Amino acid sequence: MRAAVLRGPGRVTVAQVPDPKIEQPTDAVVRVVASAICGTDVRGYLGRPGPVRGPRCGHEFIGVVANVGSSVRSIRPGELVVAPFMFSDGECHRCVHGAQSSCARGGMFGVAAGGAQAEGLRVPFADGTLVPVPFDEYDERIPAVLTLADVMATGQHAVHAGGRPTPMTMAVVGDGPVGLCAVLAASRLGIERIFLLGHHEDRLRIGQKFGATDLVSLRGAEGRAQVIDATWGAGAGLVVEAVGEQDALDTAMAICVDGGAISVVGGPHGTLDSTACSLRNITVRSGPVPVRAYLPALLGEVIAGKLDPSAVFDRTLELAEVGHGYQAMVDRNATKVLITL
Repeated sequence: MRAAVLRGPGRVTVAQVPDPKIEQPTDAVVRVVASAICGTDVRGYLGRPGPVRGPRCGHEFIGVVANVGSSVRSIRPGELVVAPFMFSDGECHRCVHGAQSSCARGGMFGVAAGGAQAEGLRVPFADGTLVPVPFDEYDERIPAVLTLADVMATGQHAVHAGGRPTPMTMAVVGDGPVGLCAVLAASRLGIERIFLLGHHEDRLRIGQKFGATDLVSLRGAEGRAQVIDATWGAGAGLVVEAVGEQDALDTAMAICVDGGAISVVGGPHGTLDSTACSLRNITVRSGPVPVRAYLPALLGEVIAGKLDPSAVFDRTLELAEVGHGYQAMVDRNATKVLITL
């Protein structure tokens, strides 16, 4: 079996690896139809701190079930399935209460299980992880469904994780795939004014298509001032921080209205001032998104033709070209790369 292997900063190759096998009766083996490159993968490619260290790559995939363990009941061989970026047992207290990303026996594909940028992989706890998709692997909706494995579910969570009533005004810091999907989720929720802060014209155009009403391309203090001025000095009721770096976190604090909420979904590599949050009565929500909790409803909307986030993919490559996909994202020549097999 061929799979993408991270060999060190700036090096991803496709190598022959052992075929995945059923190891536990709760496992399934899935033949991958499509996978994707995530910003978290790119951090590993650049040697930056984060969960992805190699050698396995990828945590977003849709595929066809090849084999199942003796205890698996909810899926069967030949069925198309989509998976969240983290596997979970579906049975523990955390899973039952919708916190599947905190499952004590769970973990992230490409880190605690096989990488999804491969011809196939073993899925632990198949019943608690995989969601059947009611069409075949050649359907044109495959890219839309693939976004549900991570970025669209994360965008949805970001908007709903504010912990407050739906605000009239929201700002999204970051024009990557998660930020764009947060814009789409906010538009679907009926938020009237949506600021998108980013620096890439092609991505801002996607954001406008997804429902952003105000595009902010200025950097640093100037960009923050633009949001504050446009909201008559108040700021946004909900700020989605979709980058994770310190400057983005500082921007989120600066443009959030007192009494508002900040949803940190960018994999934070910096800090928020907890004292300032307390004094300004700002609610902060963060943590790995329980994608499995969102998958069934989001999949239903894709099937019904009500949701299509596939525009976040602006480059499609075959598995053999995966290294070029990583470099394209590093060079900002691609927003998100779809890998076909």
